[in-house]
Amino acid sequence: MKVLVVNAGSSSLKYQLIDMETEAVLAKGGVERIGLPASLLKAKGNGKEKVFEKDMPNHKIAIELVLSALQDSDVGVIKSMDEINAVGHRMVASGEYFNKTTVVTEEVLKILEEKTYELAPLHNPPAVTGVRACMEVMPNTPMALVFDTSFHATMPEKAYLYGINYEDYKAYGVRKYGFHGTSHKFVSQEAAKYLGKKPEELKIVTCHLGNGSSISAVDGGKCVDTTMGFTPLAGILMGTRSGDIDASAVEFLAKKKGMTHAEIINYLNKKCGVAGISGVSSDFRDLEKGMAENNERCILALDMFSYQTKKFVGAYAAAMGGLDCIVFTAGIGENTPYVRQEVCNGLEFLGVKIDLEKNKLRPGGSILDLTAPGAKTKVLIVPTNEELVIARETAEVL
Repeated sequence: MKVLVVNAGSSSLKYQLIDMETEAVLAKGGVERIGLPASLLKAKGNGKEKVFEKDMPNHKIAIELVLSALQDSDVGVIKSMDEINAVGHRMVASGEYFNKTTVVTEEVLKILEEKTYELAPLHNPPAVTGVRACMEVMPNTPMALVFDTSFHATMPEKAYLYGINYEDYKAYGVRKYGFHGTSHKFVSQEAAKYLGKKPEELKIVTCHLGNGSSISAVDGGKCVDTTMGFTPLAGILMGTRSGDIDASAVEFLAKKKGMTHAEIINYLNKKCGVAGISGVSSDFRDLEKGMAENNERCILALDMFSYQTKKFVGAYAAAMGGLDCIVFTAGIGENTPYVRQEVCNGLEFLGVKIDLEKNKLRPGGSILDLTAPGAKTKVLIVPTNEELVIARETAEVL
């Protein structure tokens, strides 16, 4: 079975074609600048790379070009579209309407269009556009939606509710939903495999640390709490996002800066986080360089990020009544030794201790065990693979 995984943005589209018998990636690529001048497709397959430059005014044309590239004489890996057995689409937010991977139907798409766009205005509309484009080009191929939020659907009410009027929650769906669910699911399951145990036997804190970061408590294979909330703005500070902040401080800032509601939300999403603290960059490689040059604000940004992550590790250990494993994943989690060291430093009371020499290593695409000899709690770097989760769940549901 071959599954095409599609992740559509407003002007971009990433894809992978995965052979589910071996779970090997046969081809992958990305379309840039859909609906803009100088649009192009960068495709990889057969050990080769190729750039296709073409005017792509909409997602339908982009999908057609992707399918053409998959059959290309140089980077193509299939002879016809009939070899694609299913398509799995990444969808960011499901609201409370879908709590698991769902087969694409017109009814499902209408619910998403009518009920979820205001929950994820930057992500869901282009994703649905991508789905409809695929349906138009591949009308006979079954498709599924894999939601970032579905792994977090197991959270209890006490974890996902805010302290607002309960009737308002019921009327408007204002609650914590969580994001990065496919990543948290994958790395927690891979950690269990590595430890030779069933997910049901473990209490794991998964730290998906990237430009967008979230931390989840995974108890017995199920998410019981997570840091991102109603939107991906909540939780720890991130590349350009503020993370948790007093709502009254938001109003205060807006008045002082003369900003509208939309402008202050844009500010919190795109002008804050470690970029705002450091005054240098949202890229942790730049922050590490600044730290080496004794830039105090770069050091402060790294320390704030690490401290806030550590606080949630401790909180989630308390929420689960124990801790068997900490997992680091995503760009920062996999590649920033200083952050991992600072997160683990001071958690000895939870049985956490890492090997500082191993912590300097890069995972190189496989699991890296950082646990120091004799330490009770395992600390692992597990490279994430969200596309594989989407392909697996698509194959399973179809």
